[in-house]
Amino acid sequence: MKNHPDASKHDSSEPPLRPHVYDGIQEFDNSMPNWWLWTFYGAIIFSVIYWFSYYDSEMMESDSAKMVREMSRIEEARLASVGELNNETLWAMSRNAGFVSSGMLVYQENCASCHGANREGGIGLALNDGDWKYGGSPMEIFDIVANGSPDRTAGMQAWERQLGPQRISQVVAYILSYMEP
Repeated sequence: MKNHPDASKHDSSEPPLRPHVYDGIQEFDNSMPNWWLWTFYGAIIFSVIYWFSYYDSEMMESDSAKMVREMSRIEEARLASVGELNNETLWAMSRNAGFVSSGMLVYQENCASCHGANREGGIGLALNDGDWKYGGSPMEIFDIVANGSPDRTAGMQAWERQLGPQRISQVVAYILSYMEP
């Protein structure tokens, strides 16, 4: 009478039976295997640590930060592929973090020695005050950086050969990033 619903008459070598019967089936009253319990507890601990590191600390980059970074990279690539530069394109570049950071590096390497690390001036004119000697529109600034100042005797040299149009647009974007359109 092994399959009899009466739990008191089962073999002592088998685990005890549960007192309920469902669809004519009576289950053994076994505990879960330890490997399964430790996997379950480990998953709970991992989820708590992951939650804390993702949402409450700044150890991991959030999805929104990743999205903003990727959208900025895409916008930077789109602006870099623009065939003809104009004032609107240079203003858009000045609002893009990728262009501005690249432009800052170009500025620090090539321009800071004359115009100052903070654009305060020195040998060259100050670039942080809004007073422009040869025009302050983005394309005028680009032209001055690329071709030099109109005053060839004591003015700024032409940078187009050393930097190229891409790096010149980056440095102009960096300078414009401190101005209002």
